Amino acid sequence: MNFAYVLYPGIEPIDLAAIGVLSMGKRVIPEINYFLVGDTKEPCQFANGLKVLPDYTFDNCPNADYTIVPGGPGWSAAAKNESLLAYLKNVGDSKIFSLCTGAMILAASGLLENHTATTKTQVVSPEISPLKILSEQYPNIEAISALIVDSRNIVTGGGVSLCIDTVLYILEKNFGKEKVSEISRIMEYTHARAANQANLSTVIK
Repeated sequence: MNFAYVLYPGIEPIDLAAIGVLSMGKRVIPEINYFLVGDTKEPCQFANGLKVLPDYTFDNCPNADYTIVPGGPGWSAAAKNESLLAYLKNVGDSKIFSLCTGAMILAASGLLENHTATTKTQVVSPEISPLKILSEQYPNIEAISALIVDSRNIVTGGGVSLCIDTVLYILEKNFGKEKVSEISRIMEYTHARAANQANLSTVIK
């Protein structure tokens, strides 16, 4: 199973934890593969200055089973990047899921129209909650606070560290609870995942 991880300037580095989950997951599910795709082959600078190299560009990216759209303070500029939005709208048979404010980019692409979705909710004043922005700017999207929302095969995850839970949800959906329980165990994330599930809802529409 191939995962394409979308790069754009200003991603929050914690969202690279999604790649970490896939890397650990590959020990239990060898058929997991992933690659990074960006506007160009040039290094992509994250919010803290970290530079990450894409494997492919939007023009030559191979097919993926899932396309991952991460979040970070660069989301507002990414939501206006026409080549990125065009890529998302033309990923063929690939399913899409977002991490944190990646949902804002999906909203800008039009892919979340008439869907239910979640995104980051907790912010530091005077920053406005992305969930509030999603609700106010996109009236055709039902924006809710949740751990994960699975709305007709477009999955959106909650904020920041919940990117880990979102990837585990996708893996469980495709490979079953037993294998994902083992991935959680070797990641030493079993208790954290259970706590998140007890405090936040997973909504399937």
